[in-house]
Amino acid sequence: MPDSEEGVPGPGHLASGEPAAGTRPLTLKSAQPGGLGPARSVSLDDAPVRRKARPLPTEPGTASEYSGPPVAPQTGVPLTPLTGTRRVGGPRPTGWHSNPSRSGAQFTTEPPPAAPPRQYSRPIVVGLSILVILMLTGATIAGFRLVDSYGNVENPLAQPSVRKSQAPIPVPPDPTVTVTAQGVPDMVRLQQNKIYAAGKVVAVSCKEPAIKPNSQSAILRYYQALLPCLNKAWEPLVTKAGYDFRPPKLKLQTSQAGTEEDCTGESDTAYYCSGDESINISWKNDLKFYKDDPLAARVWMLDTMAHEYGHHVQQMTEMITASFSREGWTKSKAMKLEWARRRELQATCFAAAFLGANKVSLGLSGNKLRIWQWEAQHSGDEYSEDKIRDHGSRKSNWAWSGPAFNSADPKLCNTFTASAAKVS
Repeated sequence: MPDSEEGVPGPGHLASGEPAAGTRPLTLKSAQPGGLGPARSVSLDDAPVRRKARPLPTEPGTASEYSGPPVAPQTGVPLTPLTGTRRVGGPRPTGWHSNPSRSGAQFTTEPPPAAPPRQYSRPIVVGLSILVILMLTGATIAGFRLVDSYGNVENPLAQPSVRKSQAPIPVPPDPTVTVTAQGVPDMVRLQQNKIYAAGKVVAVSCKEPAIKPNSQSAILRYYQALLPCLNKAWEPLVTKAGYDFRPPKLKLQTSQAGTEEDCTGESDTAYYCSGDESINISWKNDLKFYKDDPLAARVWMLDTMAHEYGHHVQQMTEMITASFSREGWTKSKAMKLEWARRRELQATCFAAAFLGANKVSLGLSGNKLRIWQWEAQHSGDEYSEDKIRDHGSRKSNWAWSGPAFNSADPKLCNTFTASAAKVS
């Protein structure tokens, strides 16, 4: 590089110290227009405009152009009037209380005396009182007349009124409130019915009717003589269970048409009809059976009457309605038959409980007892012509009849809590 360029700082480099050799300081050759004039001293010590502050009148004998406001007067002390001439910056007289030409204040510090109350003479007071009473009385009378004017022909838009001479308006009776009792669920009615806890069937000491059922009329008399025994035996239990007792009707079958739809049982045998709470007797079958075997026929008639009365117990305790309700809700044919078997096996159980409670008076001992046991053990769906499983097998019939006969207790007849195998 040339010597003249040594020591010259490059771009971005800041030099320090004396100027390098071969360079000169930058100077102005001529004054630029608008330049500043020569500087003046700004020292405060020799400023010609500076003035010394005058001392405040803090010491005795010191005078000042401003002496400050006057001292506030004490409470209750008369004001001392200001004297002298105006002082610069001092208070200026602006009221009568500070006017030097007056010797006292304009207002007194005591309040003005109260004016004495105005006195009225007694006659005036009495007269005014009478006037007020008359005005109130007149206003009251006018108000009653105004109210009484409503409801007449001259004022058709007014509200009607009832006068003393008119007959009083009859008070309507209280509206009848219908309270709907809460229904008991079907399964509660069937499984927890209070008939199960009502106790054993009452022994009523009824003897078997001494009537030979060898004719239609004799068969009817036989059942009619047996019916009061069943009523006496079941009425205490039904009442104790909280239901109304009603004796069933007793009818002989005269027509088999239209009975299967509304009633339990089969049309060619005895059946119970819940529609009219009647026990319908198949007297033709009884007559034929009696001609073949008189003793077995009478035992069969005892058991048949007790079984149909068992359905009447279901009717009075509302179990027959609940069981048909459950049967009607199911769509399975097998379940419908199971509900029918539970209902029929319970009626068989109720019949056995009655017969067991009255076995002595009815003479169910010896040969008659063996006949009843054989008939109970050989009654079931296996012996029906159509083989419909709606009454239970002979095994199930005996399983419910035997214990109920020995105990005479309806609590053993709860077929609605039993397993399906026990109601097959």
